[in-house]
Amino acid sequence: MELTPGTKLHDLLKAHPFLLDFLVRLTPAFGKLKNPVMRNTVGRVASLSQAARMGDVPLEKLLSDIAAEIRRVTNEDVSVALQAVGGEEPLTREARHEILKDIIRDLHSGQDLERLKKRFAALIENVSPAEISEMEQRLIQEGMPVEEVQRLCDVHVQVFKESLDSQKGPDVPPGHPLHTLWAENRALERILGRAETLLAEATGPGGGTIPAGLKTELEKAFASLAEVDKHFLKKENQLFPVLEDRGVSGPSKVMWGVDNEIRGRLKEASSSLASGDATGLAARGKKVLTELRDMIYKEEKILFPMSLETLEAGDWARVKRGEEEVGYAWGVVPGRDWRPEPAGTEDAPRIPYEQPLARLPLDTGALSLEQVNLILKHLPLDVTLVDEEDRVRYYSDGKERIFPRSRAVIGRKVQDCHPASSLHVVNRILEAFRKGEKDVADFWINLKGRFVLIRYFAVRDGEGRYRGCLEVSQDATDIRALRGERRLLDWE
Repeated sequence: MELTPGTKLHDLLKAHPFLLDFLVRLTPAFGKLKNPVMRNTVGRVASLSQAARMGDVPLEKLLSDIAAEIRRVTNEDVSVALQAVGGEEPLTREARHEILKDIIRDLHSGQDLERLKKRFAALIENVSPAEISEMEQRLIQEGMPVEEVQRLCDVHVQVFKESLDSQKGPDVPPGHPLHTLWAENRALERILGRAETLLAEATGPGGGTIPAGLKTELEKAFASLAEVDKHFLKKENQLFPVLEDRGVSGPSKVMWGVDNEIRGRLKEASSSLASGDATGLAARGKKVLTELRDMIYKEEKILFPMSLETLEAGDWARVKRGEEEVGYAWGVVPGRDWRPEPAGTEDAPRIPYEQPLARLPLDTGALSLEQVNLILKHLPLDVTLVDEEDRVRYYSDGKERIFPRSRAVIGRKVQDCHPASSLHVVNRILEAFRKGEKDVADFWINLKGRFVLIRYFAVRDGEGRYRGCLEVSQDATDIRALRGERRLLDWE
């Protein structure tokens, strides 16, 4: 028998099963071969040369140690040839996924980043954005919490950075949703450059008070940066739901969580700026500016290419519709070179207006669909209905929405409409409603200087069966400030 760098690990273990325990003892990295999934993916296609890189063992030592063990156990004559015949076969996609997941698991367990980067480079020359997204999603499906994947999201990118840097950006015409997001990123980069320069001037050595002139300029820059919310909302409300329909949900949850962290840090930096805290601004400001630049990289090197690879023409038409409802950041105006495909029957108006005489019989009257729609549009509230299967079935499209919505949310699981950080609360509320333990859940927040009341109501039919949840949000600032009374006859 002759061992070469090209000898398949699977063939070797099939012929000599005792080698499995031997390899596990040889280096802890081979302990993963105890996992049947790893054996049937990576182990089935990996050569001894690839196994040596996977285990971080010198190839010559691995071959000689295996040969010596075979001789010891079987007395078989085994020779070693360090020159493989022919080139190494590429790993299958499934095997590549297992290796990627294994590297990320080791990263989360605290192993050295540089060593893992070398292991990745040695085993896999390139990795596509879609593979990274699929790897993260599989880890989440296998039980790794979204928050844990999110926590080390930046480090994941560092592992794959050299490979990602070689990826070309998406080539799409003006008007395409990705081109609009790309154009917003260019505007964001200009604002980031200005903010970084001002921050360096305002937070020099020694901290202290921020000069008045610089403070004013920084306030303008950070107010402009806050428009990134529109950019993020287009991803979260337009792109992510369509990706989820194509089975890509894990990466969306992770990126949404990072978006929310950036939103929070922008508020913290703005608070330090407002109070004149140069030391706090230096730490918080630099961190959030770096995170915004990192997000541009993740979008353009991972999210955008993966989306182009995953979605079809009709999907992009869905992403496009609703953009204007969310709005565009930094004055970006979408181009007109790209047009979505004509809408199909599934994209017909959600509420077909009927003849005036056609009425819906209600408990206390009869209204046309048009009248129902008009009532809901004119309510001084945001109303969203989630059905008994936790899917969003309706939201009111009033003139002044408190929380942005777009049509892409219709039919989406409500759990996918919230970041991982608040998902446990959403599920607790719905479960309490479903079990009949609660009927109302109230919350109130300060949002952009306004007092917002958010209420959730269990919806039950005449027999008490749970039929869903109604979310009602209201800007209660002016109501809260009312004093005394004003009667109908006092109105002018």
